[in-house]
Amino acid sequence: MSRTSVLALRLAGPLQSWGASSRFTRRTTESAPTKSGVIGLLAAAAGIERGDDERLAPLAALRFAVRMDQPGTRIRDFHTAHHGVTGASMPLSERFYLADAVFVAAVEGDHTLLTDLRAALRTPAYPPYLGRRSCPPAEPVDLALYEDAHLEDVLASVPWQASAWYRRRHRTPQALTVLRETATDEPTTTADVQRDQPVTFDAAGRRHALRTVVTDSVSTPIPSGGGPQDAHDPFAALEALENESA
Repeated sequence: MSRTSVLALRLAGPLQSWGASSRFTRRTTESAPTKSGVIGLLAAAAGIERGDDERLAPLAALRFAVRMDQPGTRIRDFHTAHHGVTGASMPLSERFYLADAVFVAAVEGDHTLLTDLRAALRTPAYPPYLGRRSCPPAEPVDLALYEDAHLEDVLASVPWQASAWYRRRHRTPQALTVLRETATDEPTTTADVQRDQPVTFDAAGRRHALRTVVTDSVSTPIPSGGGPQDAHDPFAALEALENESA
């Protein structure tokens, strides 16, 4: 019997956009990373082509969850474009992003598969991005691989990943919101249903099935000594100058 492990990812960047649906010129974003977006990131790192549904299937079968460590701010942008051949102006599009957000995403499944995916993240076949190609991550997304573990335990124990400036300006929250897929034997009476289960990423016709999602919360796990967020912050010097002039 194969071992079950959990691969945790830190999804942080200036901008993220996780659209579950797009209508004409309006491109929205969810408040947290979608399963289809994160599985797409992993598939790209592993070099899985868009139409290769056979290789995609094991990734799509992974159980998914995300923890909202730093919700970010929703912003709106307007895009203009011209036709590549005729030069004609295309319709003005309205696009939404999450600015300065940080999430911990995790996938649970076969240990060997997750080990291979972690190796792919370190030497990706295609660059990872946070929902859209215009949203690169601020740092490597690989956080840790937890052997013989489960989603619930990992997301309750991974240290709070909020940025250093965010931790200085905000009090430590009592709890962090977790959005997770239900387990196989778990009741779904209180679960929400989302059309976010990737079936195919084929450019000729992407398809997504329904999946069940439960909203939980976990106590904020603070690392001893402040954790990785005590790394160099380029804005710290500017804040010090502002405090001196105040």
